[in-house]
This record gives sequence, C-alpha cells and structure tokens, in this order.
Amino acid sequence: MKICIISDSHDNAPLMVAAVEKAKAQGAEAVLHCGDVVAPSILRKLAAFDMPVHVIHGNNTGDLYSMARLAHEPGSPFHFHGQDGEVKLGGRRIFLVHYPHYANALACTGEWDVVCCGHDHRAKIETIANIKGGETLVVNPGTVGGIASAPTYALGDLSAMKFVICPVMENVPDEGNLATAH
Repeated sequence: MKICIISDSHDNAPLMVAAVEKAKAQGAEAVLHCGDVVAPSILRKLAAFDMPVHVIHGNNTGDLYSMARLAHEPGSPFHFHGQDGEVKLGGRRIFLVHYPHYANALACTGEWDVVCCGHDHRAKIETIANIKGGETLVVNPGTVGGIASAPTYALGDLSAMKFVICPVMENVPDEGNLATAH
C-alpha cells in the first residue's frame, strides 16, 4: 500500500491538491496530513480523490469545531485525530504528531513502524534506532503549502517500507532523500 504524507498546508489548497493528485497518480491509497491545515474547508477538495484522509491539527489549529464536524459528516473520507493520532494502514503502525522532537522520541519507543511529523517545514526522512533493537522511520514531508521552503510531500510504500520526498511542482523524487527501514 502506498500513502501520501503532507503537512503544513497553511490554507494553500492548490498546492495541497496538486501534491495529492500526483501521489494518487503514483498509487497512493490514503493521505496523512501532519497538521497546520488551518481552515478545514480546504480539505473538502481532497474528497474528490476518493481515499481516506487522516489529519491532526498542529500548532495552527484553525477551526477545530469545523474540523470535527467535517470528519463526522455522513460518508466523510476525513478522520480527525486531534493533536496526534495512530493509524494502521497496510499492516503498519503509523503515528502522526506535528512536532519533530516528539516524533523522534516516539520513534525511539519501537511501538511504531513509521512516525510522521511536520512543523519545521524541512523535508527529511531518517531512520532511528529504537529500544526494541529495531529501527523506526521518521518522515517529515516538509511544507506542502510552500511556506519558506519549496512545496513537498512524501510518498511511502508501506509494503517495501520505502519513502521518498517529492517536490510538488515537478513530481520528480529526490533519490537522495530515499530511506528504507531494515
């Protein structure tokens, strides 16, 4: 199963939609948004892709009431997890948290296969040794909204445990950012 990981859209619906469209064209079956959506109404544009969208709020919480209502509409593809959330997809345990320092700490526990974060607008994929003797991937897709950095998203293959950072504008993965868990 492939997933699209985005964060820090900051109300930039066109870039967010472009990222999800490109990820879906590459086989993504779900979207994980690691926070800073701001206005939940922009998420409605993702409903057209007909796949589940898991979202947390980040530090720019926006309208939390509307976010919760959006997730509870009949037939809604949106799953609002609050400030953080756990998701099971493709047989993998995934944790969503906005802040990278919390992501690194959670990765160390070995409870998760992948921990996804955002906040600092710096796209990065790293493997962290955990206390169970294994490794956990930490994926920060950067800012899909293009705030102080080029707009990026992450595309992950949960079967192969391979993740890559992709630019929204060119859709050419940067192979230098490829990471695999062992």
